[in-house]
Amino acid sequence: MKPPKIPRSVLVMIHTPDMQFLLLKRVCKNEFSNKVERDFWQSVTGSLDFEDELPIDAARRELFEETGLRAEDYEFRDLMHTTEYEIFPEWRYRYAEGVTHNTEYQFALCVPDTTVAVRLAEGEHTAFQWLPAREAADLCFSWNNAGAIRRLAGID
Repeated sequence: MKPPKIPRSVLVMIHTPDMQFLLLKRVCKNEFSNKVERDFWQSVTGSLDFEDELPIDAARRELFEETGLRAEDYEFRDLMHTTEYEIFPEWRYRYAEGVTHNTEYQFALCVPDTTVAVRLAEGEHTAFQWLPAREAADLCFSWNNAGAIRRLAGID
């Protein structure tokens, strides 16, 4: 049995200088039946792996795990912004009993253009696409991810 997830996570928005955003198609499978429960579009996200892991280290790790991109190869920034949100009830079983909220730390990676080589995490993502900021924000499953894209792009 897996240990409970830590209710602290990272969001890494990958974008170009002209504010094209990379979105990943995430596949969520039921851990017991292995059936796909839903899929949706998002930026790079992930939970801290252990209590002492720094959010910036988790962001670098998740960035590489989910896309194959390395923070040190591009302009990587800590946006110094966090959001606390309620964990969807259907996903609370992954956390310790009584945990209902998560704190998310936001980061950005600026790449030169949309031709950078993206390697998706097998079993976690099935596709990716580059979109202008408004379209990317509108497609995001998470209101928090959508708001972060809008804030970073300076729209709405």
